[in-house]
Amino acid sequence: MLPLDESGDSGDAGPPTRAAAAIRSIRPTAAPSAAPDVAEPAADRGDSDQPSPATPPEVEVRLSTRRRKSASAFWRDGRVVVVLPATMPRAARAEMVEDLVRRVLKYRPHLAASDSDLADRAGLLADRYLDGLRPSSVRWVANQHSQWGSCSCGSGEIRISDRLRVVPQWVLDAVLVHELAHLVEPNHSAHFRVLADRYPRSKEADVFLDGFSLGREYTR
Repeated sequence: MLPLDESGDSGDAGPPTRAAAAIRSIRPTAAPSAAPDVAEPAADRGDSDQPSPATPPEVEVRLSTRRRKSASAFWRDGRVVVVLPATMPRAARAEMVEDLVRRVLKYRPHLAASDSDLADRAGLLADRYLDGLRPSSVRWVANQHSQWGSCSCGSGEIRISDRLRVVPQWVLDAVLVHELAHLVEPNHSAHFRVLADRYPRSKEADVFLDGFSLGREYTR
């Protein structure tokens, strides 16, 4: 599943770097298309408590010859892309990159969430919607290309596709509650639906994920 990218410069990019105090590798782009600044999205109507990112994501820095003042950042292909004006002084670049990456992670904190963060979130949701039941483990996986999550009822293990790192928090929460409900009801029975629908935005998340999946098909 393709990430939900913010629109951004799509020209040739320098090699990706890690989010750090210093920018280790930057190559200018000759004529990239414009990328918008990071915008603050409207608050979700779901749960407001957010997991904290644990591991910095990969960061790719691009220099744009078309930009004069504004810088921007967006999520694309598993990394945070930062676009800076080519005229920006070198001494100012590292601080700007850190600030923009921090803003991206603030609005999508699970982009860099660890397995432990994911398990903590699942525990919070289980306490709220499913009477505090607990899986044996919850972790991200990179090999689920046809489903968003899975639950092994026998072992109590829940796996979540890392394609969901880029979706809004309430969508990820809906998938977690869905998989937690399978610990009680293995199939998609009426009883299961009642459990999964305890999360108030479950049906809305289904619609979102249908569109998310359709978008991938059109961009292949």
